[in-house]
Amino acid sequence: MKNDDRLIYLVFMAQQKLKTYITNVLLAEGIKVTLGQAGILFLLQHHDGQTMTELSKALAVENPTLTGLIDRLEKSAFVRRQAGSEDRRSFNIYLTPDGIKECERVKPVVKRINDETKAGFTKEEIEVLKRVLQSLIKKFDKPEKVGNASTKRNCSSR
Repeated sequence: MKNDDRLIYLVFMAQQKLKTYITNVLLAEGIKVTLGQAGILFLLQHHDGQTMTELSKALAVENPTLTGLIDRLEKSAFVRRQAGSEDRRSFNIYLTPDGIKECERVKPVVKRINDETKAGFTKEEIEVLKRVLQSLIKKFDKPEKVGNASTKRNCSSR
């Protein structure tokens, strides 16, 4: 479409295309983790021993999704869980030596893809895109107003 202003569609499609591209590159490079798992490794490398809640918030994923990602990382021996010292129901997640190695393998690939993503854009265009994306993140980080009469719908009336 010439003047396509379907922002939700465009942002979603850009995200899907980028995610598919990254997945294919990671596979081609022999990387053993997914992009989501790599995000966990990056966060733990920056601050090891985070709780599941901390990781869930940082990645903006629901706890069941994070649990599955951690399960697979643990099965691959990239992370280990340790019961919290203050709350035995809480777990802290730690990188293993293999997890550190995999994280170091992923970093240059992600950096290369980030550089490819920026290629062809001026610094000013990149700054504008960053501001727009950060603005969208901030805008939709607010709690939903489910009770708002203008957005409330009754599914049974359809």
